[in-house]
Amino acid sequence: MQSSILRHVVRSAYSRASGPATRIALIRHLSSDKTPSRTALYEFHQKHSGKLVDFAGYWLPVQYNDQSIIKSHLYTREYGSIFDVSHMLQTYLKGKDVISCFESICTADIKGLRNGTGTLTVFTNSSGGILDDLIVNRVADDVLYVVSNASRKDVDMANISNAVSSFKTNGKDVSVQFLSSDDQSLLAVQGPNAVKTLQKLCSKDLSKLFFMNTTTDTIAGVEGCRITRCGYTGEDGVEISIPSAQAEHIATALLDQTIGNLKMAGLGARDSLRVEAGLCLYGNDIDETTTPVEANLLWLVAKPRRVENNFPGSDKINSQIKNGVTRRRVGFKMDSGAPPARQHVEIYNNEQQKVGEITSGCPSPCLQQNIAMGYIREEYKKLGTEITLKVRDKHYHSAVAKMPFVATHYYQAPK
Repeated sequence: MQSSILRHVVRSAYSRASGPATRIALIRHLSSDKTPSRTALYEFHQKHSGKLVDFAGYWLPVQYNDQSIIKSHLYTREYGSIFDVSHMLQTYLKGKDVISCFESICTADIKGLRNGTGTLTVFTNSSGGILDDLIVNRVADDVLYVVSNASRKDVDMANISNAVSSFKTNGKDVSVQFLSSDDQSLLAVQGPNAVKTLQKLCSKDLSKLFFMNTTTDTIAGVEGCRITRCGYTGEDGVEISIPSAQAEHIATALLDQTIGNLKMAGLGARDSLRVEAGLCLYGNDIDETTTPVEANLLWLVAKPRRVENNFPGSDKINSQIKNGVTRRRVGFKMDSGAPPARQHVEIYNNEQQKVGEITSGCPSPCLQQNIAMGYIREEYKKLGTEITLKVRDKHYHSAVAKMPFVATHYYQAPK
């Protein structure tokens, strides 16, 4: 009963406050079997009038009462926001064989990374399907720091543990430590003012910390914080791994810095921001039945790994690289006046034949236009290809569009 009431409340709130894609994406992640866990900022969110929902097994804010989801989205793009992402799984792996161990389950060329840098990658299954997308950081030759999705926590922990156990059985040196949100929290600080605000609270020169670089520093007097320049919004920003006992202290210190005028933001804005940036949500845009080639994520399969052909599903993925696929993830922009295209909306060609399906979509606050992404038959993937989207039994004109829909602002190292 509590779960059904919660779902009704969230649906009602979202029908007024945000786009359909956000509603669908969040509602589908609502837990129904377990009492949700609390992040270290649970009471902090309540104090700041956060509207909390059960997301991936955690109480997290959809939005805050001081601004709507759309306003929060635009504020992130113009100034900057702080997101509590402590529900994500944080993992450390150590040992002299740690790189080969982790490469046995993902598609990244970790051997080719410099210490202090990281990359987005995917875990794959034997069929080449995506088990999860995650960020792996090569902290040192014998230390990796990994952040992966909360909704895939059990799958990821089993996958990593099995790889570690297999390597240990063969006399290899590797160990794993899964961090609990009770002990370690994660804040995403995103937007144009994110890093200059953080800079006031730490000692290292963050102008030398480029996109997908990681380091440790003292923040607001708290030692041993890990700062990684990345995010899920398309904006410049960082994710900060901090002791949970100090999470509220650091969040408050960031909000108190008037130089950046940062605000708290919730899941609603986080979802619409990632759609504008053309970023995938696991369970919507990628899953165990989609390969990196089909998902238009071939760049995640490092070229040396394709040659080595020794990760799960590598034969299938290499075959697709050589011979092609029948479907591909692409972006869409809808004509003015058309309703938003939600997940599972069907895609049709001009002959009214079904040629694909939408996986994510929302009204873009920045473009003031409805946008979406989904899978379409390979012959229709070309930019500008006209199609129609069937929304509530009516067909609306749309066209294949370039992603990201809104320009990204990652802080790249000079070439």
